[in-house]
Amino acid sequence: MVVLSKPAPLDDHYTSIKTCKPRISVFKRIPSINLRDPKAKTLIIQACQEFGFFKLLNHGVPMETIARLEAEALSFFNLPRSVKDKAGPPNPFGYGTKGIGPNGDVGWIEYLLINTDQNPEISRSAVKDYVMEVKAVAYEVVELIAEGLGIEQRDVWSKMLREEESDWCLRLNHYPISQDLQALSGRKMIGFGEHTDPQIISLLKSNNTSGLQVCLKDGTWVSVPPDHTSFFVTVGDALQVMTNGRLKSVRHRVMTNSLKPRISMIYFGGPPLSETIRPLPSLMAKGEESLYNEFTWREYKASAYKSRLGDYRLGLFEKASTTGH
Repeated sequence: MVVLSKPAPLDDHYTSIKTCKPRISVFKRIPSINLRDPKAKTLIIQACQEFGFFKLLNHGVPMETIARLEAEALSFFNLPRSVKDKAGPPNPFGYGTKGIGPNGDVGWIEYLLINTDQNPEISRSAVKDYVMEVKAVAYEVVELIAEGLGIEQRDVWSKMLREEESDWCLRLNHYPISQDLQALSGRKMIGFGEHTDPQIISLLKSNNTSGLQVCLKDGTWVSVPPDHTSFFVTVGDALQVMTNGRLKSVRHRVMTNSLKPRISMIYFGGPPLSETIRPLPSLMAKGEESLYNEFTWREYKASAYKSRLGDYRLGLFEKASTTGH
């Protein structure tokens, strides 16, 4: 069990995520965790406290399952635009391009949002096989997080993700080569703007093209070297609330590449819409107060949908007495 102190004041976290610096460096000390390591739960907690993010090795998802869905995604994105448009616009699922959400956010990206294997755009079996494997990894990771935090109910979060009504989503992203536009602008272009993930947990898989960046506690943006054999795991806003700020959702973004297209596949694990999101009583220290007002996942999802990507969405749910805002 990892011994945890009370979470830092919300003002500290708010300041750090709102002041990401323009300087970019390569993330040389990314936590890389072997899922079969006996110390995995301890290492995962340390990574989620420090970064809200880690690379997962030895995850057990067959490479042929990953390669098949990636090939299916690439085949879809290589179709003529007129054909792809028939699968959109996303409402909330389906094909989209450039526009991200309803509030004016844009990026050099096209994407397909899926939450069922009953979709005509991608092979039904490829989606089903991939999602089944990745969900199993997500369940194991959140159970290790619960163990590492000393929570007696090991399945407190995996049970939410396993429920038939769980609000999960699979996002397939394609970032085309942007050489001409980058030459005109003289700088890299935003593929997907900075944001945190609202769900409990996210598992990202990409090809070997760089582009992913995360914002560290000191506000520095760092570039994450790609690794097509591993998953990148991200703490979501809901998990931050349910741990009362002990684990932090990480601010991240994707920049375009002028030489190679980037394909990424992200599983977002969310609870049922009716689930109440609040700090777990079993995790709270004696006398510790909740940093957040409780809300349902439906309420938070609706609020996030009305916001811009870069907004600090949890700010609306923080207790005013703890933030001073």
